[in-house]
Amino acid sequence: MKNKVLLLLIIAVIALFIADICLGTVLIKPHKIWGVLIGANNSASENYIITQLRLPRAVMALLTGAGLAIAGLLMQTLFRNPLAGPFVLGISSGAGLGVAIVVMGSAILGISAVSGLGLVTASVIGSILVMMLIILMSLRIKDTMGLLIVGLMVGSLSSAVVGILSYFSSSEQLKRYVFWSLGSLGNLEWSDILILTIILLISSLLVIVILKPLNAMLLGETYARSLGINIKSTRWIIIIITSLLAGSITAFAGPIAFIGLAVPHLARLLLPTVNHKILIPTAVLLGASLLLACDIISQLPFSNYSLPINAVTSLLGAPLVIWLILRKRNLHF
Repeated sequence: MKNKVLLLLIIAVIALFIADICLGTVLIKPHKIWGVLIGANNSASENYIITQLRLPRAVMALLTGAGLAIAGLLMQTLFRNPLAGPFVLGISSGAGLGVAIVVMGSAILGISAVSGLGLVTASVIGSILVMMLIILMSLRIKDTMGLLIVGLMVGSLSSAVVGILSYFSSSEQLKRYVFWSLGSLGNLEWSDILILTIILLISSLLVIVILKPLNAMLLGETYARSLGINIKSTRWIIIIITSLLAGSITAFAGPIAFIGLAVPHLARLLLPTVNHKILIPTAVLLGASLLLACDIISQLPFSNYSLPINAVTSLLGAPLVIWLILRKRNLHF
């Protein structure tokens, strides 16, 4: 059963990845994509559209969906809370605060114009600072729920500062910040995608190392300790993985809702198990396929318009989760 589900998910990811490249303002047939990839297509416009616009965007959707799904599953396991997500530690809020300071505090900082690279840099710095703060807090706070509350408070503080900056900002500054907060999978260089790929690979290797402790932690920290699990080091690794994934994804794509929170639940509904050896690949494939589907919808194929990816993920995902909960009547956790 699980092998059949995983195989179907792999096929779905491949089909959606190809469809995401094919569909857009104009239709590009799959054989032309293959021609571009092997250097046999002589159309300069198609070469540019595929290699510089659609392919990076599809790869970004793939990486972002997989990364947010891993981060969400780890957070829900760590806190044993179905409402926990990759941004519960305030990492996303820290990234947002970094961008808000640069965009809306540019007059105070003496910055005349902020480039896209400047926004990414500000977001990375904001998320890293919050990550370091959370790691320092985890050295003193032994209780996992206490750490969850600290993360939520850091997020609230960041939101409060952003609110104050918004109050004193011009309409142009506000508009730019709102556009960033809506999320985007486009306008990224291949070097940016390479960085995110490396972070995802490192995080995946770390997840493999802690697969057994993850299963034990679902039964409670006391039980996990009785099995010889080092809770402290496991918490550290989970926090580092989540911070790396949530911080880097938010930096490059903006805050993207729904995927990290809902995909782990969808994975458990699809394959009811607590074994992370099965849950992790299921969540990765589900997250990638869902964000690819959302990206296709957000492009509004065959039109000149596009929708914010953040709005599409919530519009598509929230009803899907509600339907699954009503159908299954409960959530396995």
